[in-house]
Amino acid sequence: MLIRNHDDAGDDETRWRSFVQSQGFGHFVASGRDRDIPVIVPTQFLLDGDRLVFHLARANPVFEALAENPQCVMSVAGDWAYIPGAWKAINDEDPALGIPTTYYGAVQLTGLATIVDDHPAVASILADQVADLEPHTASVHPSGHGAMLGAIRAIVVEVTTVRAKMKYGANVDQSHRRHVAQLLGDRDGPGDAAALRQLQI
Repeated sequence: MLIRNHDDAGDDETRWRSFVQSQGFGHFVASGRDRDIPVIVPTQFLLDGDRLVFHLARANPVFEALAENPQCVMSVAGDWAYIPGAWKAINDEDPALGIPTTYYGAVQLTGLATIVDDHPAVASILADQVADLEPHTASVHPSGHGAMLGAIRAIVVEVTTVRAKMKYGANVDQSHRRHVAQLLGDRDGPGDAAALRQLQI
């Protein structure tokens, strides 16, 4: 991921944490060893301090890759919106010369994965995920599902490196940013509101 100085959010822990927690879904990547391509798994997850916790079906091929090499990445991207070139022209600037782009946020969390098979520990991780996703819903604790817990395994990733990019026009002046913000609000298409919130930070 190319990160330029104006869109680097790696030092802003509050911002990248808030972004990751608001998404809650990413692509988990395990390269294994001597593979042509890594194993990539789309999944929900919970960021718990400096750990990522989540569960997957026991049959998921990512477990073979992690056994070969526990180093892994959770890639999270979202809050994106397409910005037409003409939007980047203000006053007497020629809209035809504007360069289109996409505004988006992206965070890559790298660390070492530990596979959890102990049923009470798996149930605890699953309970934490459900509580995060359904904070106001009463449900049976996962430990009550008994042998069914054997169908899943949990993963805990101790995060060691964070690379964060918030690409929301920080390379231009405030007048151009305000103009794009107004047009995002007017268009109000999929993703526009989320991108607008990021643009106004």
